Amino acid sequence: MELPKILESKAKIRFQDCDPFNHLNNAAYINYMINAREDQIEKHYSLDIFDLAKTKGISWVVGTNQIAYLKPALLMEDVIIDSQLIHCTENQLHVEIRMWNHNKTELKAVMWSTFVHFNLLQQKRWNHDEKLMELFQNITLQVGAKNFEERIMQIKPQKV
Repeated sequence: MELPKILESKAKIRFQDCDPFNHLNNAAYINYMINAREDQIEKHYSLDIFDLAKTKGISWVVGTNQIAYLKPALLMEDVIIDSQLIHCTENQLHVEIRMWNHNKTELKAVMWSTFVHFNLLQQKRWNHDEKLMELFQNITLQVGAKNFEERIMQIKPQKV
């Protein structure tokens, strides 16, 4: 069975995460997007990063985030968050996460995150084992952009 390369889930924008204008707070986008990715990889790939940390002493830490805010997410709005692995190395994962309105006609935000594989017991960067590398190679879906700015220009709705 082929694993899906683009994972998707729904979320509702909550009051405690909004600013006085009833827009999702800029920092809260990151939490919604990372939480969605964590849930998606557990559901679709049976990859429980918290269990790996507890049982094997390995996990991933965020190395970098780049985010573009395209349209505001509003209080109590239902959104769709989709994500995909766009590149992997022996000890890093590069993920793109997108937030959409409920029917995916309006792109609200795009984020690129780099996750560094980390050995919690030895407190250092760690290479992925063979099983993880095989999974990552099977689910990677490149986006064809050289950098984040180029990617935003690819997917941002063009104004006529």
